[in-house]
Amino acid sequence: MDGVSSRAASTVVVLMGGPSAEREVSLSSGRECANALGQAGYKVVTVDAGADLCARLLDIKPDIVFNALHGRWGEDGCVQGLLEWLRIPYTHSGVLSSALAMDKEKSKAAFRAAGLPVVASVLAPKAEVCARHVLPPPYVVKPNNEGSSVGVYIVHDAANAPPQLSDDMPDVVMVETYAPGRELTTAVLGDRALAVTDIIVDGWYDYHAKYAVGGSRHVIPADIPDAISAACKDYAIRAHAALGCRGLSRTDFRWDESRGLDGLIILETNTQPGMTPTSLAPEQAAAAGFSFPDLCDWIAKDASCDR
Repeated sequence: MDGVSSRAASTVVVLMGGPSAEREVSLSSGRECANALGQAGYKVVTVDAGADLCARLLDIKPDIVFNALHGRWGEDGCVQGLLEWLRIPYTHSGVLSSALAMDKEKSKAAFRAAGLPVVASVLAPKAEVCARHVLPPPYVVKPNNEGSSVGVYIVHDAANAPPQLSDDMPDVVMVETYAPGRELTTAVLGDRALAVTDIIVDGWYDYHAKYAVGGSRHVIPADIPDAISAACKDYAIRAHAALGCRGLSRTDFRWDESRGLDGLIILETNTQPGMTPTSLAPEQAAAAGFSFPDLCDWIAKDASCDR
């Protein structure tokens, strides 16, 4: 189905909330997007996505679904599959690219195949990770399919013992070599890299740093060499393409200044970046000349079905 070309009289359902670990972030994103879409001239209906989602959508009959869900189910291809089946144009990436990006190890394989720089990583049983160092320290342990830095453990090079993971970590986890350096990120809108942001935080860029007011400071454009800025934008566009993304995505990097361009690596690509007051992609869009209503309008007009 072709993208929506006009917003005239369009009814947009903003999907938000849902059952994932990122529910609260999604509710915040959804509220912001619903308000902006209303300012842009759409008729907006917000839906807290639950088990009755199919029935709700059949009842509302929206022209577009604006997907403001984050995390599993809403971001991993599941809700995208439902929307494909219902033939309702929806925003952001489709079924395959959403599923691929949410699976960190598979997305890394796609990045490697595209010649993009990533660190070494393995999937390992949780019990084995708790029993021994499966990679030489320093390394990071995280769920293979969560976002927003949910469930991240850093094992430092001086660690004598492996990490003791919490009971709510999955049975199989990702273990990857720790990448030192500055935290950089680049959003891609369609085929355009918007900017590079330097994320400055005291310690680890965790869930609190991402979403709490004052949790981090964003420098945009990043005060980095032109060659590194250009590489971030190039890599972000190539990562977007390697995963088959559409609409808006955001690719996160670590950059070890002491190693120059060789010190720039991709951490992951987010197919549905946060749209909260402290989120990075809206800041970059603003720096590129898009107001928040204009950004949401662009995303809504880009809505489509894959098949």
